[in-house]
Amino acid sequence: MAQPLPSDKAEEASGVTRQRVVIVNKHGEKLVGVLHETGSKKLAILCHGFRASKDDKTLLNLSAALTRERISAFRFDFAGNGESEGVFQYGNYRREADDLRAVVLYWSEQKYEISAILGHSKGGNVVLLYASMYHDVPIVINLSGRFALDRGIEGRLGKEFMQRIKKDGFIDVKDRTGKVEYRVTEESLMDRLNTDMHASNLSIDQECRVLTVHGSEDEIVPAEDALKFAELIPNHKLQIIKGADHCYTAHQETLASVVLDFIKFDRVFLVPNGNRIAISRL
Repeated sequence: MAQPLPSDKAEEASGVTRQRVVIVNKHGEKLVGVLHETGSKKLAILCHGFRASKDDKTLLNLSAALTRERISAFRFDFAGNGESEGVFQYGNYRREADDLRAVVLYWSEQKYEISAILGHSKGGNVVLLYASMYHDVPIVINLSGRFALDRGIEGRLGKEFMQRIKKDGFIDVKDRTGKVEYRVTEESLMDRLNTDMHASNLSIDQECRVLTVHGSEDEIVPAEDALKFAELIPNHKLQIIKGADHCYTAHQETLASVVLDFIKFDRVFLVPNGNRIAISRL
């Protein structure tokens, strides 16, 4: 189900239209997204991070950058986030990969060529999991994903979180005013702890080109996590953006340039002297 939306002036001037699209996942939940239609059947799918949405600044800027290169873009809300149906869950890594699967299948049925899937933060984990489960996308872009999912939990849930959740069955995460933002159940916590990025990375096809981008000054996920992705994924490029934080606050243009360069040069070959050459299809 598609519904036309107003385009911004820059998009309108270049002939890009926006459509609100609703896709139903395998659980019967409606996922809401926005298609930036350039007229090209080459499509990049963009995935948001933890407690974010399709309207995240990074996804908006990357959608604009892609459409300037005449690549259509689709950004959407995972179930339980943004405008999509469902209940927010702390873990849900593989369930969000299933949401992405529903989106890929929908656009494939509409005769689009899925050129790339891209995810920021938790979305980076989701696109990598997708590539390990389904081997039907040529390019995967992981922006600031976390490799070690057993880390970073104490900062959100507090000390002795495991003892507390075993005792009560859940932990309510509150904001500074004491208002509950979301509930972490034992099941959702274990979903995160049992998501094995090491094994998943090794299951990604060598034909799938993977780019990991990370900020050197990421305050949420340490840049060392990016090195683990580079170590394990067969066909991988690593780009550390010097000075960038987790959300690339002051480095949006640099990020867009890195992403576009990788997507445009979509084939890499080894030549007899052992060097790699990149062939652009744009």
